[in-house]
Amino acid sequence: MEEDRAATDVGPTVSAELNGDPEPVEKKPKRRFIGRKAAEAKAAAKAEQNGGDAANLEDSGAIQVAPKRRPARALNNVPEEILNDPAINEAIALLPRNYNFEIHKTIHRIRTSGATKIALQMPEGLLLFATTISDILTAFCPGTETLIMGDVTYGACCVDDFTARALGCDLLVHYAHSCLIPVNVTGGIKTLYVFVDIQIDVEHLLATIERNFRAGSTIAMVGTIQFNATLHGTAPQLREAGYNVLIPQITPLSKGEILGCTSPHLPNNKDTGSAEEKVDCILYLGDGRFHLESAMIHNPAIPAYRYDPYSRRLTHEIYDHGTLLADRGRALQQARKATKWGLILGSLGRQGNPHTLQLIEAHLRDRGIPFINLLLSEIFPGKLAMMEEVECWVQVACPRLSIDWGYAFPRPLLTPYEALVVLGGRESWEGKGVKGGSGELEAGTYPMDYYSKDGLGRVKAEDVAGRKSCKATS
Repeated sequence: MEEDRAATDVGPTVSAELNGDPEPVEKKPKRRFIGRKAAEAKAAAKAEQNGGDAANLEDSGAIQVAPKRRPARALNNVPEEILNDPAINEAIALLPRNYNFEIHKTIHRIRTSGATKIALQMPEGLLLFATTISDILTAFCPGTETLIMGDVTYGACCVDDFTARALGCDLLVHYAHSCLIPVNVTGGIKTLYVFVDIQIDVEHLLATIERNFRAGSTIAMVGTIQFNATLHGTAPQLREAGYNVLIPQITPLSKGEILGCTSPHLPNNKDTGSAEEKVDCILYLGDGRFHLESAMIHNPAIPAYRYDPYSRRLTHEIYDHGTLLADRGRALQQARKATKWGLILGSLGRQGNPHTLQLIEAHLRDRGIPFINLLLSEIFPGKLAMMEEVECWVQVACPRLSIDWGYAFPRPLLTPYEALVVLGGRESWEGKGVKGGSGELEAGTYPMDYYSKDGLGRVKAEDVAGRKSCKATS
């Protein structure tokens, strides 16, 4: 496992590179809940000055003692005997030290839930740690067995509770993605989401930003869920350095979190509003471009930069918006001439929303357009080409499949949003602008809000019945 640790380590700090290995600094625990006793003493003194009349306490202007915090849920309250178990901690040391797989919490969840067969699902980049995690869990949870799910996991939408349940598992642990599919939806099996928070060289990140962006700039910081804690931790330090840092949110995602199909629309120079609201640039923290491209598509007027915590490089990223809009515009034109449609429901985990499919079916029936349904886990051009009678395809799986690879298919391959544009159920980005899940969009902006609160990825049965679905546009 030493090679694995070396492969995932983000490297030395800035000070280590410049001055050699720094001397270790003794870490001291942070003081918390400061001021409560002082507030109580001051309140008591004020009350005594007023004759001890409790009724006069508010009128006296004495400091009011804040109510006690609500205790943490017992489910997340990991006992000390697990946290401080030397054998468990020694086993965890086999994993990369900067990756938080939340082993203590997982062991506690297994023990308290009584689970005996646990499914472990993670993206391919983490599969090299799967056997180690499996060994740790079975060693410290006697009487249990684990099952490593090896099917491809592209994102949070691929949580595969159906397969885990079919294999007799009573707990599914899903790694490296946020809770996009609520745990109350994955019925029949308990589900634990582990974000796998990754610690990086924050000092190098701050130094890079200060060297490349002028103070006073308004920076919108976004990233994947693994680096969300780093975003929130560095924002105050950047503000102290003179930057106006925004951590935007598109609900129900966490603040700063973006997906390949869902990102917030940010105020820019084309929007009306105060000058303080304008965003000068987007700074994405993460490796690869897939998630960042979502924010770039949704915010074509704002320059985007990417800081890769592994290579520790800052790059200016460019997206060809003209080609995107031209390709998708041609697909819409061809779809308007189609006489037979095919609807694909993605079966890779929870990618396919049956209610979204039913909504499109309802619009096709209203227009008298015949269609067929197809169930696919992964969509390939050759497979669809076998059904030559279908002149237009709609895939209810991943919007980025159409956006990134639609040109490779012999027939138009539309997203749910594009299908509803053709069928008259949505306004096109080609017009005066559309209302998206994160606000009003200017003309020529392709919406990326599929899993927003009212996005088409979250269509419900009542939306289909009312023929109105959600207010989102993607």
